[in-house]
Amino acid sequence: MHQSATDPPPRVLHLTQPVHGGVAKVVADLTRAQLAAGWRVTVGCPDSDLARQVRASGADVRRWEATRAPGVSLAGEVRRLARLVDAVRPDLVHAHSAKAGLAGRLAVRGRVPTVFQPHAWSFEAVGGATAALAVGWERFGARWAHRVVCVSEAERAAGARAGVRGVWAVVPNGVDLDRFRPAPAEAVRQRLLPALDARAPLVVCVGRLCPQKGQDVLLTAWDAVARRLPAARLVFVGDGPDGERLRVRAPGSVLFAGAVTDPVPWYRAADLVVLPSRWEGMALAPLEAMACGRPVVATDVGGARECLPPSAAADCLVPPADPTALARAITALLGDPARRAALGTAGHHHVRSAHDVRHTAEAIARVYREVLGGRPAGGTDRDGRGRRGGRGESSAYDEPHGRGRHGRHDEYDERHDRGESGLPGPSGACGESDESDEYRESIHS
Repeated sequence: MHQSATDPPPRVLHLTQPVHGGVAKVVADLTRAQLAAGWRVTVGCPDSDLARQVRASGADVRRWEATRAPGVSLAGEVRRLARLVDAVRPDLVHAHSAKAGLAGRLAVRGRVPTVFQPHAWSFEAVGGATAALAVGWERFGARWAHRVVCVSEAERAAGARAGVRGVWAVVPNGVDLDRFRPAPAEAVRQRLLPALDARAPLVVCVGRLCPQKGQDVLLTAWDAVARRLPAARLVFVGDGPDGERLRVRAPGSVLFAGAVTDPVPWYRAADLVVLPSRWEGMALAPLEAMACGRPVVATDVGGARECLPPSAAADCLVPPADPTALARAITALLGDPARRAALGTAGHHHVRSAHDVRHTAEAIARVYREVLGGRPAGGTDRDGRGRRGGRGESSAYDEPHGRGRHGRHDEYDERHDRGESGLPGPSGACGESDESDEYRESIHS
């Protein structure tokens, strides 16, 4: 589709659940950029700070109540979402994270151009039968996404290894460089931690307190760090389901700042920022820290190696769930101010050149233009590259249960509605399991 000067701007519908953490930041950044470009933007999400934030930016916000994890409420969530899509009549649906990706693709089924962005794969959050079900759904659901947007090549490769045959696009995360920028640590540290000795080494960990982010591993590693550097302090910035367990375990050298609306002062106060995640697509916290000129230690999970300057890997990457290696890296950098300064400078320049949020928004806009130009959802070739396939031309909105403009009424649609598909649906395969509590607490923070 080539838009003429008289064509109205496209209407994009962003669907998201969760509404906190990195996913919410991405949705808010994209919404602002698209509104500034003159696009018509609607955001469908639960009532939340995100909803209020994007509404204040000028977006149309539609309330879509949904839980974070799939379960018995999914069938109703899909029905409500189908009604929302019919009311908004978007030109393109962009579903963010596993839950919105599940409900959104079940509601739309490819009949409206659909972009799915996993923000880390759901099957990495769990194991056993739950992981197998999540993989089965992602393999099947890919047919209803005209593009699957990954935030790192590692995330795309993980999907391909799992058998997800998507039409891929890799768009690395970006950060707002006007907001995340360097500043001297002394004044902000005095304001945040007035009782702390100005010479004390300060490590900061920003993120939701949950299994994915690995704060329990960092807390185990901290015992060794504190033995070597008794004056050092660790601050966890954020809150979440693991908060109470972490507080019970924490020694006096560990502080909890709780949830904050602006993490920038904490990045600037830090000597070192640590992200000990068990899995990611590409986390925002390391990018934000480097944009503020602070060195980072991170676990070598999805997107971490890609977000760091190549020269930083030896000092800054450690294996996941390895407290010994994590303690060793933290202790080495806290004892080497010159190396920390060099890594902070290199990271700052790297983020400015490779992870400007404006570049991210432009890359997403290119994906949208390709999709709206008529390239259909249709799976991939065996080498993982996208292939094209034909679709009918009738209106998706005029035929909500039939052959739409951008999708087809598969035999699966009928079997799924009868609960006979053998794949994740509104109940059963994507319903409750023994691992659902872990999934609910950890997925896509």
